[in-house]
Amino acid sequence: MMNAIELSLFSSRISAICDEMGAVLQRSAFSPNIKDRLDFSCAVFDLQGELCAQAAHIPVHLGSMAYAMRDIVSQVEWLPGDMLILNDPYLGGTHLPDVTLIAPVFVTEILTGFIANRAHHADIGACSPGSMPISQSLDEEGMVISPYKLIHAGSIDDVFMQKLLSNVANPVQSNGDISAQISANQLGAQRLTRLIESTGQQNYTNALDALNAYAQRLSDSTLKQIPVGEYRFTDYMDDDGMGNENIPIVVSIKVMPDEIVVDFAGTAQQVKGNINCPLSVAAASVFYVFRCLMPATTPACAGSFRRIKISAPLGCLLNAERPAAVAAGNVETSTRVVDVLMGALLLAIPEKMAAASHGSMNNIAMGGRGNNSWDYYETIGGGMGASANGNGLSAVQTHMTNTLNTPIESLETHFPLRITRYAVRENSGGKGMFVGGEGIIREYEFLDSAEVTVLTERRNRLPWGMLNGGAAAAGENWCHGKRLPAKTNFSVNKGDILTIKTPGGGGYQN
Repeated sequence: MMNAIELSLFSSRISAICDEMGAVLQRSAFSPNIKDRLDFSCAVFDLQGELCAQAAHIPVHLGSMAYAMRDIVSQVEWLPGDMLILNDPYLGGTHLPDVTLIAPVFVTEILTGFIANRAHHADIGACSPGSMPISQSLDEEGMVISPYKLIHAGSIDDVFMQKLLSNVANPVQSNGDISAQISANQLGAQRLTRLIESTGQQNYTNALDALNAYAQRLSDSTLKQIPVGEYRFTDYMDDDGMGNENIPIVVSIKVMPDEIVVDFAGTAQQVKGNINCPLSVAAASVFYVFRCLMPATTPACAGSFRRIKISAPLGCLLNAERPAAVAAGNVETSTRVVDVLMGALLLAIPEKMAAASHGSMNNIAMGGRGNNSWDYYETIGGGMGASANGNGLSAVQTHMTNTLNTPIESLETHFPLRITRYAVRENSGGKGMFVGGEGIIREYEFLDSAEVTVLTERRNRLPWGMLNGGAAAAGENWCHGKRLPAKTNFSVNKGDILTIKTPGGGGYQN
């Protein structure tokens, strides 16, 4: 039986593996998207694919991996030195730019667990630069990688690797990023092996059981503070970029003494545009919201979520079927799912909830082809919703993303771009006793011709206020004096200016 100090030390040691993996990945990656924006995540899983530990990286990455890993690892015959690569949203991925690498960990020739990381690649061979196209099917979104052993028993599959690199515009950068992911997993496997050898296999297994039991006790204590009952809420996606507007996402949260059931029945059917998502992405949003209610010391392991059950009708927006397009589902729809869940829980525990935040990752993908081929992708923050605790934060990434902005110096060094304005968007937060956070204004000047894709939300449906607090201002997208739709693809010339004004957060109590 572990005492509290031993359990705390074990939790810190296994979490530190994820942190060190992240440091290796960041410092050895080639692309600004990974090394500057930190658009990646690292985690440790047990023999069954249950989450053991994760770093404080990207919620939509980690929650979806936690949901899908059991199915992935159970279908592979693992050997020492193997490493699996995948990005297929319908076989354990999220959207195609998120490439996942999974490595088994063998100790004295016995399979004991898994190491995984997921990183966003700005070029995955899509039909438009930045690999976030205005798409109608998965095939338009780039190269689909079903689970495949990139490394088999320690030997890399050079033929597969060359095939992969032949589908991207900048193979040197993509090769560098995948190599960085491989290195991070190899480091993680070494560290986990050393931890298990130092504790002994049985003691390691017992420690994982104790960690999950502790996490479940903290989770149970938190969830029991939610009054028993059923809480429903509906919010809407602005559009799918293909003419469908005001697309409903419906949730029913049924709170019972020993279980919480989150049901998305009533949500719209999958749509023509790319805001669909696999159920694992919706699950990531659910896990995130309930994790935010738990104490900060709650271990990031499977025990935290054992009382939470999730369902969504097959073929709906949140449980789409192949070949539905999903590029924006991972970024925009996941964010709206958070708003829907928080709206439902507002009916049960208003003192613990906040008004809607800016509700969009404000995705900008761009690039050029020809002699100076380049791909770039970034998300832009906005305002956070206010709550009983005070005003919302301004100009921050919220909820399902946890990336940094790309430093202007890095962006202007790597790409033919100039940032001519980067400022807080004043008076964009919702009014109330406590005001919502302000959005951001980010303005790009193009120093060469390029193709641009904008995938945004909350350009029509406003971020709602809480307890009659005011709604925040909608976002706006402009290019060269012309207002743009929420989701669009267009070409720009040298000297053109793209301006993104992100939404604020909702206000608290009138």
